[in-house]
Amino acid sequence: MSSDETPNVPSPRNSREVVREKAQKVHAQQSRARVMRRIILGAIAVVAVGAIGTAITLAVSAQVSKPQLTPGGMDEDGILVSDISATAASDEGVAAPSPDETEAGGEAAPTPAPTTSSTVDIHIYVDYLSPDAGEFERANARQLVNWITEGAATVTYHPVALLTASSNGTKYSLRSAAAAACVATHSPAQFYAFNHDLLDDQPEVNTDGFSDAQLADIAGAVGSDNVKSVRSCIEDQDYVTWAKDATSRALEGPLVGSDDLVLTAAPMIVVNGEAYVGALDDPSEFSQFVLTVASDAYYATESPSPTPTPTPTTTP
Repeated sequence: MSSDETPNVPSPRNSREVVREKAQKVHAQQSRARVMRRIILGAIAVVAVGAIGTAITLAVSAQVSKPQLTPGGMDEDGILVSDISATAASDEGVAAPSPDETEAGGEAAPTPAPTTSSTVDIHIYVDYLSPDAGEFERANARQLVNWITEGAATVTYHPVALLTASSNGTKYSLRSAAAAACVATHSPAQFYAFNHDLLDDQPEVNTDGFSDAQLADIAGAVGSDNVKSVRSCIEDQDYVTWAKDATSRALEGPLVGSDDLVLTAAPMIVVNGEAYVGALDDPSEFSQFVLTVASDAYYATESPSPTPTPTPTTTP
């Protein structure tokens, strides 16, 4: 028996075409997926580069736009102490010692008499982390106060930062020098008390030192006239760049009033252009040095006596 129906079986040629079409579809889908991945990755890269560029631009702009601040009330990177305030001269707390006494007791050291030409000019370069600077201040503070109040000497403090690397990365020397400049700028009458406080009660070397907030608290404790401005200046580190530059200038020299002196240590005490190399903890030795320098200055500037002129004689 015959039939016209044939089995619905694809020919070998038709099967190959179906497989080829499926393969082409899969390949096209994979190609589109690869293109989309490239587009997405490219977009992400563009966004990332744009974000980095924006961040760098903002950082550079902020750095450029921030002014390099210079402290006020300072001359040649020094703060002239001309006003020993009531707070600084009192005996309370950590304030500066009152006049007419010495740390060792007994009679006060002799006062250099001011000359008619000028008073003795004393410049003290201090690092507030330096133990030697603290030792000198504690030993000589009373007689320095005497000389300032009696007009026998001018005393100028120069904050420097030689021990910046000796405070566990907190840069205490640099920050404390900048803080002193903040007080000198915004509350100059309290500078001496603040300066004495930092030197009298120092952190130890290789410790963190005081934080900016603690430095601002110390400035407030000595009776700052402008507490908010001083605190903002210290905590914002307004004069850190100045402190770094002032230290570099002192290291390059010459120091104020001298011909060739450069900063070699802290403290460094310069009297009428001559460096003091005696004991830092001996006020009598320092006083004798100042007296000697003052005497030399006096005789160097003393006017010579007029030369007598012969009296004419009359011939009889």
